[in-house]
Amino acid sequence: MVENTDAEGRLVLIDGLAEAAELGATHIIDIATLTGAIQRALGNSIGGLFSNSEGLAITITESGEECGEKWWRMPLDEEYSESLKDKVADIRNIADGGPGAITAALFLKEFVKKDLQWAHLDIAGVAFTANGYKYTEHGATAFGLKTIVETVKRYSADELR
Repeated sequence: MVENTDAEGRLVLIDGLAEAAELGATHIIDIATLTGAIQRALGNSIGGLFSNSEGLAITITESGEECGEKWWRMPLDEEYSESLKDKVADIRNIADGGPGAITAALFLKEFVKKDLQWAHLDIAGVAFTANGYKYTEHGATAFGLKTIVETVKRYSADELR
């Protein structure tokens, strides 16, 4: 059920997650300015990292360190999935309050094929700057791009662990 049309990006992301699985992906990293909650939690210099794979999460964190982009691993605690349940639909796109960044990531996770290694990078707090940030004066920061490129390089070198 679409409970909040302001959270429409999640609907686009779940289409992409499903399509990637159909195309045979074994690893997926999605990146989005998904929630203001992650900005309130981590501020404007650390991105939120959610993953169903310990190895992928470690690789992303290490890749970010290499590139000067900080990531904080957030929990995907299934207990919070209860707030996404609906009386009519299978799942709602937004929860009844609670930890917004976590429930948004749990919503995405529902559409990830079980055997895929998946990571969601929430960059709502780090995607734009008004006061300058490292390599940009103002505007879009491209935060996460360097991390993803480095992660792909590492996996390519290790033949997709």
